[in-house]
Amino acid sequence: MPGRRWAAPVLLALSLPLLAPLNPPPVAATTGSPVARAAATVPLEEIDATTTQVAFGLRRPTAIAAPDDGTRRLFITEKRGTVRVYHPDTGLAQTPIIDITASVDESGNERGLLGIALSPDFAQSQDLYLAYTALPDGAVTLARYRLDDARLEPLLAQEHAENSNHNGGQITFGTDGHLYMSIGDGGGAGDPFDSGQRLDTLLGKVIRVDVSRSCGELAYCVPADNPFAGVEGARGEIWLYGGRNPWRFSVDPADGSLWVADVGQGRWEEINHLRKGRQAGANLGWSCYEGLEVFDQAQCRAGAAYTAPVFTYSPHTGGCAVIGGQVYRGKQFAGLVGGTYLATDYCYSTVWALRENGSGGYDQAELGQTPTQVTAFGATPEGELYVVNDLPGGLHRVSFERAEPTCRIAYTTRTWGGGMTVDLTVTNTGATPIDGWTLRFPLARGQSVIGDWNTDLTQSGDMITAADAGHNGSIAPGSSVTLGYLVAHTGDASAPARFSLNRDACAVVR
Repeated sequence: MPGRRWAAPVLLALSLPLLAPLNPPPVAATTGSPVARAAATVPLEEIDATTTQVAFGLRRPTAIAAPDDGTRRLFITEKRGTVRVYHPDTGLAQTPIIDITASVDESGNERGLLGIALSPDFAQSQDLYLAYTALPDGAVTLARYRLDDARLEPLLAQEHAENSNHNGGQITFGTDGHLYMSIGDGGGAGDPFDSGQRLDTLLGKVIRVDVSRSCGELAYCVPADNPFAGVEGARGEIWLYGGRNPWRFSVDPADGSLWVADVGQGRWEEINHLRKGRQAGANLGWSCYEGLEVFDQAQCRAGAAYTAPVFTYSPHTGGCAVIGGQVYRGKQFAGLVGGTYLATDYCYSTVWALRENGSGGYDQAELGQTPTQVTAFGATPEGELYVVNDLPGGLHRVSFERAEPTCRIAYTTRTWGGGMTVDLTVTNTGATPIDGWTLRFPLARGQSVIGDWNTDLTQSGDMITAADAGHNGSIAPGSSVTLGYLVAHTGDASAPARFSLNRDACAVVR
């Protein structure tokens, strides 16, 4: 239920603002909390991600939270308004630990109970926070739930009655102790309310609030260092804006940076990385921009500073909605993926991996596949990862292993003016023959294929699908085939950043 484009029948949207207290309460230190470790150096192309289903029978799960109280439990939200408990020894409990179905509007595909966050002092207070669309009109609502006496206390609500999609609903506590939440742009196609760039609404925003106390008529406080606190005509809760449908975002516990995955309108899915100190007031661009391209010139403002995504991909190869994940900070696989951000796509199921390369950019690769229709990632207090998938409703543990790539790509380029040729050599480095192949890779922005050889090549958005030409469809172990293409470009003549052969990541010889 992450929300694909505005008309998608099976995805949810998120975009909630971050709110912080004037004097942020310290986050309780616990022995289980992930610690900063040196980033892994194993090439991403040599890592495979796998999942193991550990529970089934969930009803449209939407989010995962793990109490740091020594119980080893996971709390899993279900769209209808219930929270189920999973324990690795006893499995999934049948009776919900929380049931707020009487308060939840689950009409439409994207409404329902959308997010959960546990108070930093949960082990003592038993307080947690829920994000949901509320009866009777679907208002996106943040509430405190007191587990010890089953009491629901709504704290904040944003009207969202016109459309049932793009509700957002991710909530999490930052390293500053404040609660961050995303709210979608209000739904419909093309931001019909111009919500993304407006500051007088919480639609299309990530907000930041202090839920540890109340201020005046508010059941929470607006942190004094929020970028629009006290600004006339603006909502003080806004932390960053310009979101379309940031269904899932996360805070890296090691450095406080934000990773925001924003579901696109139809051309680009995007992932944004905002370091601490560069978050307050950041503008993600919607609906002036979708990804790196102008979407609606009327929403662009002269002199405005937009935060460009660090990763985009076209949905034309089967994707439909980016599902933001987390930076791996666990111990078990630290040598492989420590410091690596992981995400997926609701439809395509690719595991995307992004890792800072030390030169201001990011290495990227496809590490394999998740189960179909993943809606959310979650981490244990120790930093180990799980995912839930929408239909048929399961919980899956995520693992990683090192495996030599079964393909290697070498390339040569020749550029001139507005053109470039690229010759590729594809080598089977595996132990078994490849009988029939499809090579997929992205082109740099502004490149367009106008010819090819030794392949049946098609371009959709930025993605190239190059299939064998029949006569070169079989590649024996250790053998190679060659192919190539001609592109027109608008200034960026860089070669592709990643390749996959039959959906296995290839090592690249540069």
